[in-house]
Amino acid sequence: MRVSRERMAQALGIGPLTARSVALSALLGSHPPRLPSRSLVAMGSLFGIADGAMRTALSRMVVSGEVELDGSGYVLGERLRRRQTSQDVTRRPRTEPWDDTWRFAIVDAERRPIGERRAFRAMMGEHRMAELRPEVWLRPANIDGPEPIDGALIVRGGIAGRDPVRLVGQLWDLPTIAGKAVELTGLVEQACSWLDRNDPTSLAETFLVSIAVVRFLRTEPQLPTALVGTGWPPERLRAAYDRLESAHLARMTSFLATAAQA
Repeated sequence: MRVSRERMAQALGIGPLTARSVALSALLGSHPPRLPSRSLVAMGSLFGIADGAMRTALSRMVVSGEVELDGSGYVLGERLRRRQTSQDVTRRPRTEPWDDTWRFAIVDAERRPIGERRAFRAMMGEHRMAELRPEVWLRPANIDGPEPIDGALIVRGGIAGRDPVRLVGQLWDLPTIAGKAVELTGLVEQACSWLDRNDPTSLAETFLVSIAVVRFLRTEPQLPTALVGTGWPPERLRAAYDRLESAHLARMTSFLATAAQA
């Protein structure tokens, strides 16, 4: 039995979706990130957002530079196009065979403005680095690491005298990550069955599931199999989400095309 949309959003840790957040999520999930205004209004209707509220939100987003007018539709602004590119890359980083080496980022600047510290932490998060202690970050070198930056040493090398399996267990809460991946995989499989019913209202629920999965996959550490073993739940989630994304995109494309012609 499907729970209400509000309860699902709450369970997934997703706050109430505003007209702005629905429009941005729809555009960020579109390739290219361009949709007719009628399609965005129809997308809002799936979440109970009135046509006027969506059009007002879009007008404000044009003023703020988040979107740009493109004929009869809207396209993401330059900053958010860069965010879409980053989102696509960070969801599935380029992996390589692990050679037992690690990437390290060690801050050597004595004092930094709070804005710089926040930006550095955000960069470490984007590269799935974990903080061993204040200002010392590391991870297995099986994915690309951060670029050199002023005020920090970025190096790659081995670690002697430490069990790497125990170390990753210290850096990440692996049981919680695995459990969340199993939970989301089950929800993704349910969402696929909702789409099979050919009910347009199911798009709203699968939209919420997609948001939750993408958020998780953007932060999941992508550890080498040698350290987490085969059958690591996040990998199963990735495969399941690929199927959901394909089915959802096909159904959404059909829905938005119909709405654009209305």
